[in-house]
Amino acid sequence: MERPLLSNLRVKFYTRSFSLELYRQSARLYEADGIPCVRLTDQPADGYFFRMLADGDCDIAINVDEDAFVANLDAVLDLAEYVVAHGYANAGCADVSPACPRSGNPIVTNPFFNVFDLRLIRTLWRGEETVREIARFNYATHKEELLSRWKQADYLDHTPSSVTPEALDAIYVEPYYNFFFWLALHFDTLYLRGVRHADGFSTVLYGPGGKVLCMHSWMSRFYRQRPSETRRIDALIDEVCAARGLRRLSFTAAERRGFLRDKILRFLIRIPQRIARWPHKWMIWYKKFKLNLRP
Repeated sequence: MERPLLSNLRVKFYTRSFSLELYRQSARLYEADGIPCVRLTDQPADGYFFRMLADGDCDIAINVDEDAFVANLDAVLDLAEYVVAHGYANAGCADVSPACPRSGNPIVTNPFFNVFDLRLIRTLWRGEETVREIARFNYATHKEELLSRWKQADYLDHTPSSVTPEALDAIYVEPYYNFFFWLALHFDTLYLRGVRHADGFSTVLYGPGGKVLCMHSWMSRFYRQRPSETRRIDALIDEVCAARGLRRLSFTAAERRGFLRDKILRFLIRIPQRIARWPHKWMIWYKKFKLNLRP
């Protein structure tokens, strides 16, 4: 399929990654046609998006978690064309989608998969100044406008009427929430359709044309740690690979030792990052505590 708008833009895939093994399995499913692929590691939960925006060699960012396996690359690129054609800054799956195994805020799109038009976002992006603005974002101040925009947004999944009031007060679920609130306040979002996979946990995500974009396993932090999760994730990789006419990659003993070394390095880098965030986490806990005290 021809994509005239996309053909004139610089597109990159970005993958938030902790496991080099999963990244290798995932990246091969979208490495094609010379599109650059960037493995993002050792960043805060919202720092990945700031890295994308700082990349002056990219116009359209396709953000794919390492445990979100691309089932149809053409459908993903068609979605990117659709996003550009209709003026969306973000397309993704609402964090309270029926397909998501948790209850978050429906205004936020879960970052296991997104298409971002960085050109649009950069019209309001002022680097560190905007990062600080996002960190200070007050949901209560903007809630009415956010809800108004959310109700008028384009949906391929749930409708606003199916969302509980409690979900709309979920504002401290993840550190990246403020980024998506800020994004939803200033730009248009396309909410994609997701359904629960037959394994009872994974998410199957669809594009505007009704084709499967990717299958997201969740729980990747337990890959190679919990046998049950490892088997489920491997089965999902096998399913996607079979649909693509591929086989799941197999690795040598030397490669597996390399994966282990990389995982240890990622873990060691995370320790000071986690310690540094303890004051912030305590503040979030205290805010939640105060909200629960309200009559």
